[in-house]
Amino acid sequence: MDSPALLCAWIVEKFRSWKDCDGHPENALSRDELLDNLMLYWLPGTGTSAARLYWESFKQVQRRFADATTDVVTVPAGCSIFPKENPRPSRRWAAKRFTDIRHWNELNRGGHFAAFERPEAFVDEVRTFFRLVR
Repeated sequence: MDSPALLCAWIVEKFRSWKDCDGHPENALSRDELLDNLMLYWLPGTGTSAARLYWESFKQVQRRFADATTDVVTVPAGCSIFPKENPRPSRRWAAKRFTDIRHWNELNRGGHFAAFERPEAFVDEVRTFFRLVR
């Protein structure tokens, strides 16, 4: 957090690799949107805690997707799978953990930050699922 340039490099690299943008974050978001997002980490000083979450949990999350799951979720579930999400669950894996999948959709565009880069598609997915469980 002592270097705004380093924080910017980290954020832009995550947008480059985790967004559906062909390696250029500005293909998914404007430079103003990228800068606005960066400032949300810089001004309140939350860049370190954001990075720490990934550092401490990323390998554990990847193992969870690779190993058998022992805990199940029985409430109705909806899954919207964006192609650049990392890691991406398979339907077979998800069905073992989420025993009542009501909505499953694999979209053709979007990434880890789907609500930011594809807000209309994200909202459509949420609405589609909740229409099924009203």
